[in-house]
Amino acid sequence: MMSNSPHIAKLVACHAFDGVMSLDVIGPLQVFGSANDELSALGRPQGYEGIVVAGASGPVRTSCGVRIYADMAWRDLDLETVDTLLVPGGVGVLTECKEPQILDWIRKAEGIVSRLGSICSGALIMAEAGVLDGKMATTHWSRCEQMARDYPAIQMMGDRLHSYDPTGLDGDPHVFTSAGVTAGIDLALAIVEADFGRALALSVARRLVMFLKRPGGQAQFSAYLIPETGATARLANLLEWLPGNIAKDLSLETLAERAGMTPRTFSRVFARDLGMSPARYVERVRVEAARALLQDEALAIGQVAELCGFRHPETLRRAFQRHLSVSPQEYAERFARKSLVTAN
Repeated sequence: MMSNSPHIAKLVACHAFDGVMSLDVIGPLQVFGSANDELSALGRPQGYEGIVVAGASGPVRTSCGVRIYADMAWRDLDLETVDTLLVPGGVGVLTECKEPQILDWIRKAEGIVSRLGSICSGALIMAEAGVLDGKMATTHWSRCEQMARDYPAIQMMGDRLHSYDPTGLDGDPHVFTSAGVTAGIDLALAIVEADFGRALALSVARRLVMFLKRPGGQAQFSAYLIPETGATARLANLLEWLPGNIAKDLSLETLAERAGMTPRTFSRVFARDLGMSPARYVERVRVEAARALLQDEALAIGQVAELCGFRHPETLRRAFQRHLSVSPQEYAERFARKSLVTAN
């Protein structure tokens, strides 16, 4: 029997604050707006209503200087009417984490709204409110270590694009997080798929020229940069020398000799100052170099492996899977500026 009750669009509210990342707000809301466009094209009613809430109605300055208009103050929002509440990130996050009223509001919302999620570093606000305790969570790759350290009750999953799963089997359908910036769009697409099915979500992704589900995790979008050497004076020259010599023998003995230490002392100093073994650090530098070659040159995987010191394509493939959760071939197909030469 069909219901005679009128269709009610799902209300998606996004909390904005001074210094918010503009894409954290606009990206997900655009996905829901595009879902409405696709539904309209099918002769179906609007699926979502998106609003922005802030400390007060009116303009909110984002981290890039552009102002977003807030529809109302968050205090005036009737949480009973909200289906999904999103908490974005940005440079203003640390200030928000110190606002007891905001934290109390998020705790209250957790018990009322169907879905409570964060975008990027907005996870820190959720974590400070305590609503992520005992749950899987992620955030921007640059904040993962901080979040794991400061909130040990959270099950950190640093390379996930988001932790939303409507089935509850590999994530949470009620309280969830997303990784850096554009991962908020991935999260919104997953919500659309849960609400209206894969076909509609695919149409939205196609409209936005996006993957419905991106392969790999967020590690493939973060650069492995050489650490600042202020705290590693004994290793500074070696760290500067390494990137230009990745094709050479970089065994523990070779590195220790260049640093003027015994292998045992070198391993201890390196682990203390850089937080990882010399072998892992070398592999990270080589992976970063391979990424650059795959993006900028029409080289075979075997050539890239040789130039970066991996010697064999299979060694390169395993390193890419460990660090980026994607194969060199997949990475090149997505990011290369020239055609990839697949022959070894």
